[in-house]
Amino acid sequence: MLRTTDHHVKPTPVLPAAPAGGDPLLQLQYETQPPNRPGATRCLSHPPELSLRGIPVMCSTCRARRDWLLINHGRNVWVRCRCTNQWLEPEISRADFDAMIAIPDGTTYPSVEQGLTALGFDGAFAGTYLD
Repeated sequence: MLRTTDHHVKPTPVLPAAPAGGDPLLQLQYETQPPNRPGATRCLSHPPELSLRGIPVMCSTCRARRDWLLINHGRNVWVRCRCTNQWLEPEISRADFDAMIAIPDGTTYPSVEQGLTALGFDGAFAGTYLD
């Protein structure tokens, strides 16, 4: 029996790289691209308590009950605590995440780690609430 080797694989989208050199127009074009392109990771600060199906969310590591960072990548949403505990939350869909973003601030960070540090979710503020 003959088998076909036709595998239809979608090419991985190539994300634009930051322009090298000093062309300010290219740099501005890169910085103003929307953050919802394929492969983008978006973050949303959520200072109040978060309730899923009527049950308040609590960090399993430090017992925090508010001041979360919601992280969206693809169709997955993670909840991150200031103590660096992070978990995939299947109860929050991408549509739910999009509905929570009323007016995104548009701040873009070169990497997820740099964004976590800038937003205070790298463990430096573990055990504190920042409102």
